[in-house]
Amino acid sequence: MLKLTYTETGFHLECINQSIEDWIQTRVLLSLRAGQSLCVEPSTASFLLPVDLPGVEVLKAQTKCSDKEIITVCVCDAEYLEVTLRGSWMSSTCDEATGIFVTTISDRIEFFLHKLWQEAQACISAEC
Repeated sequence: MLKLTYTETGFHLECINQSIEDWIQTRVLLSLRAGQSLCVEPSTASFLLPVDLPGVEVLKAQTKCSDKEIITVCVCDAEYLEVTLRGSWMSSTCDEATGIFVTTISDRIEFFLHKLWQEAQACISAEC
């Protein structure tokens, strides 16, 4: 499962070795026990990856062959690709911009996407 946490300053992507159903169920129970509202709805999430990042061509090829209904990769401009995922959005209100997005695609694509995102973050930190 991929978990994208969106905050006011950016987002963080994680691979979690748990089923999406179990993870959402635990999160809903936690919210109920804490007396906090929680909105869970089907949605999409997008983020950018540099076009020149090693491996993006492999990602594009992998997504054309499988999981087309869950992940799409499109060129935005000369510098970036947009990765769009379909899954579930969770936040305290349905119209909030901060929250957690979760989805499940093939393990191979999840791992590879997470690796590419980590490399992009390292490149940004190092000002590549």
